Amino acid sequence: MIRRTKGLETGQVHAISIGEVLWDVIGPAEHLGGAPFNFALHLRNLGHSVDFISAVGNDERGRRVLTRMREAGLSTAYVAQLSGRATGTASVLLDAHGQPRFVINHPAAYDFPRLLEEEAERLCSDNPQLIYFGTLFQMSPPAREVTLKVLRKCPAARRFYDVNLRADSYTPDLVYDLMSRATVVKVNEDEVGTIRSMFLEPAVSLEQFCRDYARKFGWEAVCVTCGAAGCVLLMDGTLVTSPGYSVPVVDTIGAGDAFAAGLAHGLTAGWNPDRVADFANRLGALVATRHGATPAWRVEEATALRH
Repeated sequence: MIRRTKGLETGQVHAISIGEVLWDVIGPAEHLGGAPFNFALHLRNLGHSVDFISAVGNDERGRRVLTRMREAGLSTAYVAQLSGRATGTASVLLDAHGQPRFVINHPAAYDFPRLLEEEAERLCSDNPQLIYFGTLFQMSPPAREVTLKVLRKCPAARRFYDVNLRADSYTPDLVYDLMSRATVVKVNEDEVGTIRSMFLEPAVSLEQFCRDYARKFGWEAVCVTCGAAGCVLLMDGTLVTSPGYSVPVVDTIGAGDAFAAGLAHGLTAGWNPDRVADFANRLGALVATRHGATPAWRVEEATALRH
């Protein structure tokens, strides 16, 4: 389980993560996951205050989720526990390089979150600096309405859209709408091609994609992850290419979510683009050396990595 560590040269920020929590089933083993949940735990481990919005079933898996959240210091106040709905699961197959392929089982409890008006008011009364959301969760109308409610209530917060396209779990209209609501976007190299294709646009360089879409949607920052090769980050008009770290990969589940937490951490700290991108690469690489999406790690381990 993740242990909280002190933040790096930055004050604690208040973030909200909205989305799925599920168990990744890999053979006989189950690992707690879901990109927004993983992001919340990794950001919490960096010393920040994080509220997580989702739902679990009134079942054994759901109770384990809530227990793990309490152990990690995450509030369960905005995680509904629903009778008659199963806690989310995803069957995961790993290829020879540790890359996962997910089969996500629906419907799941997280498709039916609840957030009363007074809860939304309370959640946003502390002026959160960042709201994180992805694509999969938004396929459910009740989940989408909860997300839009939070975005309406917290207009000053950075809006971090982690694209995370999963098979049969997105539509072009949905992706376009979520991109239009974002101020910060994280996308992987394959998803760049998918996005260009779905909007019938020609292939372009990663730099051109970042510049075109940042201009079109007014993004503050856009980051393209390139696996072991690192990432490309466009931030306030400055583009950097940051090399990855060569590490012994156990599995890559959760590595992108740790990367996203590192990216959010650096952005809220006001770091320069090179430092933001490098720190995100370090966290992603470190998590890839361990089993599961939310293994225990310390910041010092990430900063000790060398090219």
